[in-house]
Amino acid sequence: MSTRQPPAALLRQAVAHLAPVLPVLTELGQRFADAGHELALVGGPVRDAFLGRVSADLDLTTSARPDETERLLKAWGSATWDMGRAFGTIGARRGQHVVEVTTYRADAYDGVTRKPVVAFGDSLEDDLVRRDFACNAMALRLPEVQFVDPHGGLTDLENRVLRTPTTPEVSFGDDPLRMMRAARFVAQLGFVPDPAVLVAMREMSASIERVSAERVRDELVKLLVADHPRAGLELLVASGLAAVVLPELPALQLEVDEHHRHKDVYVHSMIVLEQAIDLEGPPGSTPEDVPGPDLVLRLAALLHDIGKPATRRFEDGGGVSFHHHEVVGAKLTAKRMKALRFDKETIKQVARLVELHLRFHGYGEGQWTDSAVRRYITDAGDLLPRLHRLTRADCTTRNVRKARRLSTAYDDLETRIDRLRAEEEFKALRPELDGHEIGEALGIRPGPVLGRAYAYLLQVRTDDGPVGPDAARERLLAWWAEQPESRQS
Repeated sequence: MSTRQPPAALLRQAVAHLAPVLPVLTELGQRFADAGHELALVGGPVRDAFLGRVSADLDLTTSARPDETERLLKAWGSATWDMGRAFGTIGARRGQHVVEVTTYRADAYDGVTRKPVVAFGDSLEDDLVRRDFACNAMALRLPEVQFVDPHGGLTDLENRVLRTPTTPEVSFGDDPLRMMRAARFVAQLGFVPDPAVLVAMREMSASIERVSAERVRDELVKLLVADHPRAGLELLVASGLAAVVLPELPALQLEVDEHHRHKDVYVHSMIVLEQAIDLEGPPGSTPEDVPGPDLVLRLAALLHDIGKPATRRFEDGGGVSFHHHEVVGAKLTAKRMKALRFDKETIKQVARLVELHLRFHGYGEGQWTDSAVRRYITDAGDLLPRLHRLTRADCTTRNVRKARRLSTAYDDLETRIDRLRAEEEFKALRPELDGHEIGEALGIRPGPVLGRAYAYLLQVRTDDGPVGPDAARERLLAWWAEQPESRQS
């Protein structure tokens, strides 16, 4: 294989993009060279430099073994750490710069199953052939900043295609997670998989089960917060990977009946995801604006209808119903996210949005009482800004009149919400009597009964708004007179 050198102007442009870190890298490269070792910047940072993208990673590869790498990094940086010595990776920090240096890898197999095992190599070219994709198998030798591209990665960048340095079957057999990465790069970079890559993904999709749920989750998250997650998700479905890691997604491809009595739920969900992304605020904006990329909103948009397959019913009159699909969908969402090892708070937020996404459709022509609007606010809580966007994104009808009517109705609901929140400061919503005052009025001590009384007054506050302490006490005493505990006190 020959290394194709980029045009001088293109290389200068890539090197210029690395200008903020290049002095650090070349100094480190000189240290390794003085000790008789090779060092090269490799993978994502090189790819992104040619693409004009900012890369937060500084991944390097070396001929030095881990112990020697650690010794050299300790003399160079302010801190070092073992990121996986068995795999050859040592991390280091110098000022604001963090590097990860990994010893060259070489092909080695266990001799029985032909499964790849860890083996250190002595050649940059042998290391690059083990990389996931050709566009990530480019390197810059340090300190001379010499471009190395034995697998045509630069051509792939120009053509926006994903190929593997070796055969896809060998590459994906080495690490099945690379198939998930292919979908992520499609979403992040706008690339398309080479036909041979797609064939291998389809044939080997079941092998993703070998990968830990945490690693799969991390790749899925990176895909979802990318610029074009729909393209990546569609590749997951087309390849069969989604059937293993997120089976609820391909399950949305319900067979549309010949009379087209319901829309394509899978396509609808993809459109909702894209529309939700369009409604995100700019990065760094206030929580009320839901700054993007917002993982919770995007997950909720993608999963909001996953309860439909289990609840679909063909009605006698020719219609189709999905009764309570939001409740079923919330449970399925929580179950799948737990299986993917998402944290509890993210699971809770996404499942709650799925559960609430249909609530607005009871608003109709604006006939909700203030009490119903207050309940909408309190049930959504801090998720209200995301619920606003999810609800608006969920409108994918081609009927212009219907779309305009729904948009107008939600405009009206948001106006009422803003008015009520301004009047009643819902973020600090509390009963008009505190726990001490409730206990004093009823002659009871703190405990479950007082908790029920507090919950009752909170309900009064939610349903009727501020009624004043005296009226609240009267309502409390009337409620208490109906409780069995009042006759025991």
